[in-house]
Amino acid sequence: MKIGIVWLPNVGKSTLFNALTKSYAADAANFPFCTIEPNVWIVDVKDPRVDALSEVSKTQNKIYANIKFVDIAGLVKWASKWEWLWNKFLSNIRETDAIVQVVRHFEDSEVVHVEWWVNPLRDIEIINTELIMSDLEQIEDKLPNLEKRAKWWKDKDSEKLAAVLTKAKDLLINWKLVWDLADELTEDEKLLLKNYNLLTFKPFVYAVNISEDNLKNSDSIRKDFEEKLQKPVAIVCAKIESELLELDDSDKVDYFNDLSEWWKYKIPTLDDLIRLGFDTVWLMYYFTTWEKETRAWTVKKNSTAPQAAWAIHTDFEKWFIKADVVNWEKFVEAGGWSKAKEKWYVRLEWKEYIVQDWDVMVFKFNV
Repeated sequence: MKIGIVWLPNVGKSTLFNALTKSYAADAANFPFCTIEPNVWIVDVKDPRVDALSEVSKTQNKIYANIKFVDIAGLVKWASKWEWLWNKFLSNIRETDAIVQVVRHFEDSEVVHVEWWVNPLRDIEIINTELIMSDLEQIEDKLPNLEKRAKWWKDKDSEKLAAVLTKAKDLLINWKLVWDLADELTEDEKLLLKNYNLLTFKPFVYAVNISEDNLKNSDSIRKDFEEKLQKPVAIVCAKIESELLELDDSDKVDYFNDLSEWWKYKIPTLDDLIRLGFDTVWLMYYFTTWEKETRAWTVKKNSTAPQAAWAIHTDFEKWFIKADVVNWEKFVEAGGWSKAKEKWYVRLEWKEYIVQDWDVMVFKFNV
């Protein structure tokens, strides 16, 4: 799964994602940055549950789930008018499964905003307008021919597609995202729209970059933006993240814990954004743990136990018989598999079981 990052210039994105790549990257494939080409980062979803399970099992290695972030070059107002460059932007965005918009909330007299003053909601409107205009152009190019085929040739497929594209167009001309229509569409209609790969028919996440002075207000800022945007929102502070690059992981955790305890509020981190992005593309993970390795395995939400086994090996789905399952907290409390079984924490689950993201699992197969 890939998450595309879009932004206006001077929002603190470079600082933010320098911190992301240096502190969170599991395996980076960095393309040289220029106006057009994106940077691509595979980033760990650092979950403390993996650490806790690894400690109990005394594992030699631990592997987090990960997700790919694609840093797409910054947009400006009327970018869609620069056809040769805009088409390159579009191709990069279209290849992603979700979009993160980084918006500026901080004031800094030394960093001039491209629109001259800080207004996050206006910035979001600028970016959304460019995406909406692109989708409208695409629909208006295809719709007349589909309507003609439906009317004169009685083509049922064209009729269905024309109907769903008309629904999308009605939203776009009212400056709304097609994703807002998702709950009203049937699964067939969603598939038709997905085949068109509309930019605004992707889940959106907003990353609001605040100043250090506003850290104490981060929760109220997040709630305010969520209420106004009706979309998932993560609060980040690029400045503080950049200052922590020289600290190792344990010192960083201690630093954030000390700040939270001192100020009596939770300090937002890049982990919050990464987890939110992971959740937004409808992914979850379960755990396996033993002496050699503790690992988070990525699956789609609502996966059955055999489908989850497929993540380990493609043949495991058809060979699946049953699975031992225990809640990760119960596993840690008991101190490992043997004690968890003695305390009757371990359950036996079959093919119909829907895997939960707190499950620690051992699969049984018929090979």
